[in-house]
Amino acid sequence: MSIRDGESVGSDFRLFTCRSNPELGKEISDCLGLRLGQVEIRTFPDSETHVQIEESVRGTDVYVIQPTCEPVNDNLMELLVMLDALRRASARQVTAVIPYFGYARQDHKSTGREPITAKLVVDLLTTAGADRIISVDLHATQIQGFANIPFDHLTALGILSTYLNEQKIKDGVVVSTDVGRAKLAEKYAGILHTPLAIMHKQRSGIGGRSVEVDQIVGDVSGKTPILIDDLIAGGSIYKHADALVEAGANPVHIAITHPVLTGQACQLLDRPSIQEIVTTNTIPVPAEKQINGRVRVLSIAPLLAEAIFRIHKHRSVSRVFFDQKLDFPV
Repeated sequence: MSIRDGESVGSDFRLFTCRSNPELGKEISDCLGLRLGQVEIRTFPDSETHVQIEESVRGTDVYVIQPTCEPVNDNLMELLVMLDALRRASARQVTAVIPYFGYARQDHKSTGREPITAKLVVDLLTTAGADRIISVDLHATQIQGFANIPFDHLTALGILSTYLNEQKIKDGVVVSTDVGRAKLAEKYAGILHTPLAIMHKQRSGIGGRSVEVDQIVGDVSGKTPILIDDLIAGGSIYKHADALVEAGANPVHIAITHPVLTGQACQLLDRPSIQEIVTTNTIPVPAEKQINGRVRVLSIAPLLAEAIFRIHKHRSVSRVFFDQKLDFPV
């Protein structure tokens, strides 16, 4: 049964939000038809974080909403302190709901003498008291394997593809930004009933910060590309858009889950080769980052609320995606 059918989550349930995206936490609580838990979170003058849970959570299942977006270290530490406070307050089970999982791009060693920080973050969450983790569109799905606790990996594919279908894009072609996103692009192409193209890019420098697009596999001339990826950080995806237009394509639509948008990203993406960027609110997108109306933000709250409800009621989360005809095991 869906939360939309009016079934209550019960009295043994609590939902809290930290400070990185309180608007999303409020949306999720509204979807579930309950109030957010009472908590005071303060930053001391020396920059330490202090958490005070202001209601009893003894014997309850608690869910904490906190994307670990910019400032990543502050938001991660705040979540860790919150988890510890809940564990010490005798919560029965604590689930960290992390719509955007910071450090996910550090999931392997690309050169010698590097950390695998995504694994470290999972270990920290577990040590702090998380019994379960929920996240959305991880940069690398292998991060699930870093955890020795249940890790539910959701996707915004259904939300984004539904919006794109409603736009009735003429002569569309789904384009993967690289080989690593080819399987995801194939799923988009299947839902949108469009051809598929794949771009080849080369990264260089520390952390692969320098990006060059050198090949497009597939026919894009005279078509409207739908570029897909998991996130936009520094804005280098503009090079993909420019390369597609130079190859004879129309201005592109970009579909991504996480609008990280750091540094000069908004300035780089404000260009004729990009028609629209459709994304979700896993990360807050203030007005100054909406690129003169080119950024369309869809709410991820209904999906997260449905997943939380199903987990609390011990029901299948995968069924959410199977009902959407998506082969996405959770």
